[in-house]
Amino acid sequence: MTKTQTIYPPSTTEQKPGEDVIQGLTQTPKTLPAKYFYDARGSELFEQICELPEYYPTRTEASILCQYAPEIAQITGSCELVELGSGSSTKTRLLLDAYQTLGNPCKYVPIDISATILNASAIKIQKEYPELQVEAFVGTYEEAIAKLKPTSLPARMIFFLGSSMGNFTPEECDRFFDQVTAVLAPGDYFLLGFDLQKPTEILEAAYNDSQGVTAAFNLNMLSHLNWRFQGDFDPSLFTHQAIYNQTETQIEMYLHCQKSHVVHLKSLDLTVSWETGESILTEISRKFDLEKVEKDLKSKGLKTIKIFTDPQKWFGLILCQATN
Repeated sequence: MTKTQTIYPPSTTEQKPGEDVIQGLTQTPKTLPAKYFYDARGSELFEQICELPEYYPTRTEASILCQYAPEIAQITGSCELVELGSGSSTKTRLLLDAYQTLGNPCKYVPIDISATILNASAIKIQKEYPELQVEAFVGTYEEAIAKLKPTSLPARMIFFLGSSMGNFTPEECDRFFDQVTAVLAPGDYFLLGFDLQKPTEILEAAYNDSQGVTAAFNLNMLSHLNWRFQGDFDPSLFTHQAIYNQTETQIEMYLHCQKSHVVHLKSLDLTVSWETGESILTEISRKFDLEKVEKDLKSKGLKTIKIFTDPQKWFGLILCQATN
């Protein structure tokens, strides 16, 4: 059995820890980066969200992979599988099973910002697939991608499942595609999953679930900030709401302040005043047009090999190949 290796790349960003929090909480309106959802508790809550009846993206994408993973493995052949935002790697098993069935040797490189869930899932994957080499990277996509070494396998496939690309603004998405293509050699692959546009009532129900798990996930960001930056947020003074912005075709997730108060983040030397009714934008989740995504990928030198969708066309997967 190949021992699982976990790598903690040094930060490649120039921004100091917490600088993005200071910037977000001192502007109007206030915002916070979505990466602060994912401490250990936040990652657990997100896994619960993926099981909710209202939250269609996970099961819809899983159904697509269940049907088409063998075809994806057949097209790419033996390759290094680099997963961005791997989480518990649940859907990844559909791909790993397909490669294993075809007898295609591969290496699995999961990347996630949460060390706790990454280590647990990497060890579990190693036990389930004893012949698979697993090399886990803790960090942001940018940090981990920058540290990828040339692969010894015939090809590399970077894949980004779920609807996480929707958390990027158009400008961030453009930079992300540049970062991905920078580490793909001609002939390498990129598999991208993304949520497609659909009726408002379906979208808003998915982010305002009846069990309140998404609300707990959103509010947990404040607890994470308390732990990371010696803060004194009181999550009970905030409520969760998600709305669909039809103009921007994106879900917007907010925390609304219910009472005027002051918050201190000691390690950031930051004091923030809150007024009743004031809100923090904690996440956007853009919903995409299939043809537009394909066009954007083509402009980055990523040629579409095949598009996979579900019968309702609620979710899309695009398999691309680097041409330069």
